[in-house]
Amino acid sequence: MNKPFISLSPEITRANALTLMDWLADEEVTHYLSDSRHVSRFIEQVIGRVQLPILTHLFNQGGRFFMAYDRDDVPVGFVRLVKTGRDCEMVLVIGNRDNWGRKLGASAIREGMKLAFFDMRADQLIAKIHADNVRSLNAFLRSGFVLDSETPSMKSFVMSSQRYLRLLRESPAPHTCDIYITEVDQARLRNLLELEPPSDIFELEHEIERAIVVDPRQVAEDVVTMNSKALLQVDDEEVEVALVYPEDADERAGKLSVCSGIGTAILGYKEGDAFNWRTSNRTRHIRIGKVLYQPEAAGHFHL
Repeated sequence: MNKPFISLSPEITRANALTLMDWLADEEVTHYLSDSRHVSRFIEQVIGRVQLPILTHLFNQGGRFFMAYDRDDVPVGFVRLVKTGRDCEMVLVIGNRDNWGRKLGASAIREGMKLAFFDMRADQLIAKIHADNVRSLNAFLRSGFVLDSETPSMKSFVMSSQRYLRLLRESPAPHTCDIYITEVDQARLRNLLELEPPSDIFELEHEIERAIVVDPRQVAEDVVTMNSKALLQVDDEEVEVALVYPEDADERAGKLSVCSGIGTAILGYKEGDAFNWRTSNRTRHIRIGKVLYQPEAAGHFHL
């Protein structure tokens, strides 16, 4: 649970904007950020002229802006994704110097890739980095980016969608556990994805792509499959849930849709697994306590 963890939130509050101004006032933070003065002026104007608690729509002009939070929901930086045609460019800043060296940058890059490829449907993700910014260069290289071009002052790295999907399976993020889904569940879930808007279920698509696919008769009895019942520890609360398809969902009865935040989170994990997962407005700390019922273990295969 102490491995690097970053979540990206699309909601930008007035408090976030004030935090961003503090970060951008630090010359060491902005040293390699080409448009830092422009960004600082923009934020200052927004705060001065717009009396709104939520400023998301203003920050998303010309691209998409995300606040980066650690596992304790403390803002530590931001990611900006700008899509042009089929390509997307990423700008990443870890804003508080106290967080440098904690490998949060690499974790933020992984979350940015997930958004770029699964939500924004980019074919290629680009990162342009100052040639002297060694920390950032290393973070993108460790994340699997490949050098595409360079000048004496700037290096351009790329990640293709095909390469990303391969790395997703071969080099999972340090803070994640392996997850398992059955061939039957994979087929039904892929059909489900075709019916839902990509922006609503991109996390689920990501989990399906990274999962290890197994025959229903060979899945371990302690794995959360579709239509399983499990005892979870969510933050400090113990809850019993069933993981179901959207048409069977009833949260009051503990039946969680696989498209919901916690529903997507627990798919494929096994007893004893503990992990962090960002829901709509905060990070939840989840532990799979016990799988109470699993249709595959009971010999009930859903075709």
